[in-house]
Amino acid sequence: MSRFWSPVVGTLSPYVPGEQPKLQNLVKLNTNEHPYGPSPKVLDAIRAACDDTLKLYPDPSSDRLRQAIAETAGVQPGQVFVGNGSDEVLAHAFLALLKHERPLRFPDITYSFYPVYCGLYGIQYETVPLTPDFRIDVEDYLPGRNGQAGAIIFPNPNAPTGRALDAADVERIVAGNPDAVVVVDEAYVDFGGESVIPLVSRYDNLLVVQTLSKSRSLAGLRVGFAVGSAALIEGLERVKNSFNSYPIDRLASAGAVAALEDTEYFEKTRRAVIETRSRMTAGLQALGFEVLPSSANFVFARHPSKDAAGLAAALRERSIIVRHFRHARIDQFLRITVGTDEECGLLLSALAEILRT
Repeated sequence: MSRFWSPVVGTLSPYVPGEQPKLQNLVKLNTNEHPYGPSPKVLDAIRAACDDTLKLYPDPSSDRLRQAIAETAGVQPGQVFVGNGSDEVLAHAFLALLKHERPLRFPDITYSFYPVYCGLYGIQYETVPLTPDFRIDVEDYLPGRNGQAGAIIFPNPNAPTGRALDAADVERIVAGNPDAVVVVDEAYVDFGGESVIPLVSRYDNLLVVQTLSKSRSLAGLRVGFAVGSAALIEGLERVKNSFNSYPIDRLASAGAVAALEDTEYFEKTRRAVIETRSRMTAGLQALGFEVLPSSANFVFARHPSKDAAGLAAALRERSIIVRHFRHARIDQFLRITVGTDEECGLLLSALAEILRT
C-alpha cells in the first residue's frame, strides 16, 4: 500500500497471468500458446517493415489490418475494431458497452480477467454457475429464468473448461436479450468451435472478440479484434481514442496482415493441434483421467485419486509446466495446453511415472 495510490488501486485484485518460468529443457503447457511458430510469411513481413518508416506513428485506424480482418471474417471494415491483444479489446468493451444499471452476467467458471475488469471500472456483476458437467446452460442467460441482465459476456469455447456452445445456442442468448449487449469471446474458436461472426449482420447487440495470439501463433505480437455493428464499434473507438490512439504498431500490423493472408499455413497448423489434442485426450483417459470435451487448444482434466496440485508439482519437478487453478469446483483439474506430439508424449510419460509412485 502507498499513500500516493488512488483509492481504486487498493481495491483491485489483479489478473494473474500464466507463469513464464525460466527452466532448463522446459515443456511449457500452461499458457495456451501455439506449439508451432508463426507463418514464415509473417516473419518476412515484419522484416520488410523494419525500415525508416518506424520514425513515424502508425496508422491510428489500422485500415490495412481492418481490411484484412474484414475480408477473412466476411464483414465490412467498419464492423471491425482492433486493439493491442484481445485483452485490450475486452477492456474497452467492458468500459464502452458492459457498464449499465443492471449487473453484467457471466459464468462462475470462466476467463478470470472478467471480474478484474469489473473491479477496475466499477461494474456490478453476477456470476451464473455452470452445470454440474461444466456446461453453459442457455436458459440461465435468458430473462425468463434470472431476469434481465445489464449485459452478458462469455467465452466460446469457455475457458478454462474448453467446452463450447454451438452457434444456434449462442444465437438463442443473443436473440433472447435484444436490449442487452452480448459479447462472445472467441479466443479459442479456431480449434473446434463455431464462430458467430456471421450473426453480427442480424443482431445489433452482438460483439464477437477474437485474437491472433492463439490460432495464428502471434501471442508475442499482441493483436486482437472485435466484430460488431457500426454503433458498437463506434463505442469502442471512442474509448480507444480516449486512451491510446495508436494501439497497433507498424510491425504488429504487418505481421498480423501476413498471418491472416496465409490461410494454408493457418489451416495446416490448426489441424495439427486438433489432431494432437485427440491423441493427448486418449492418452490421459488411458491413465484414468476424466477429460472434459474440448474445442480449444487445451484440455481440462482431473484424476479420480490424485490431487491436482500434487500432480502439477510433480510435473514441475520434471520441467513440465501445466496450469492449476485454486478455485472452488475446479481445484482438482489441470488445464493442459496442447503442445507438439513430442511434448505431449513427454507429458503422458511423466504422468504415467508419477501415477505409479
